[in-house]
Amino acid sequence: MIKRTKASISKCIIHKVGNKFNSTKNAFSENLLDFDEVSYELLLPYLLRPFGSIAETYRFNHHSNIELNEINSYASQLLADDTDFIDVSKHVVNHLFEQSNSAQIKTGDVIVCIFHDIQYEDYTTDAVGIFKIENKTNFFQTYMENGSYDIYVQSGIQTKKVDKGCLILNAADAEGKIVLSVDHNNYDTQYWIKSFLNVKYPDDSNEHTKNYIEMCREFSKEVVQPNFGGQEHSNFLAKTVDFFKEREIVNVENFKEEVFEEEKHRTLFDDFKKDYETDHNIVIRNQFDISEVVLKKQKQKIKSEIKLDTNIQIKLDIDAPDASEDYLERGYDEAKKMHYYKVFFNKEF
Repeated sequence: MIKRTKASISKCIIHKVGNKFNSTKNAFSENLLDFDEVSYELLLPYLLRPFGSIAETYRFNHHSNIELNEINSYASQLLADDTDFIDVSKHVVNHLFEQSNSAQIKTGDVIVCIFHDIQYEDYTTDAVGIFKIENKTNFFQTYMENGSYDIYVQSGIQTKKVDKGCLILNAADAEGKIVLSVDHNNYDTQYWIKSFLNVKYPDDSNEHTKNYIEMCREFSKEVVQPNFGGQEHSNFLAKTVDFFKEREIVNVENFKEEVFEEEKHRTLFDDFKKDYETDHNIVIRNQFDISEVVLKKQKQKIKSEIKLDTNIQIKLDIDAPDASEDYLERGYDEAKKMHYYKVFFNKEF
């Protein structure tokens, strides 16, 4: 998460990237963008706005030597000395071009910038920004001719959000440079994150919180709901969120003790955790600090609903873990040979 209050752009250039599968070529600029005041005031927030709400960060990855990661190398060069900015920006585009390993990869404009005074956590830093504009929008332009207004259609870039973008900060920890990334066109998730940037999640509280809650969501979907019903499914998710909200540190044993009433449920959870770690090639830590920012984001992804085959849905408040147990009763009607839910309440809203 960054703040752009004092941020500025010192160098910026636009190239076009093609696709080797459909024989479109790269097209390069030879000069930097020459901003006027209006375009600068539009472009700066347009490029940086998406990173203001990002909690997760990445670190560069490479199978043998991190120094051989192309974007890490180019960014390091520019952050140390931007004398060869134009040439290095062309290398960035050529590297992006080489990752177009299917015909569905879109061509587009590539913007490369050097930013200054970006606030990250409690300090300010420089950064290299790389952005790909894949989609353009048609809009009407009006003009005066022979005493009357007329219109014609132009194609341009929307100033709401970038399609793909990354910031490589001039800041690092034990795992390497801090990288932020956005991708609003996820038609090929491997293309930008894995192939072009070649980044991975760091070993931090953001990653641990995200992994654990995603695992709990999958456990509820694949184990709890099929075996114990929608009410238990929603109740488990509500208890999980409540557990995270009330603590700064997660301990897996404490989590199981509080969330599960029966030992068999804890055994099912342990077995699922082992399989989940293997299937996703990750390690779920037994104790870790909670990231409040990630918790808030993950909470929005949790759907606490009971969907019935009679076209009725019961929506439960994820922030009220006791409501399901106290005011919702499940039973079976022998006369109708159907299951039912009984809901208790004082008044309707």
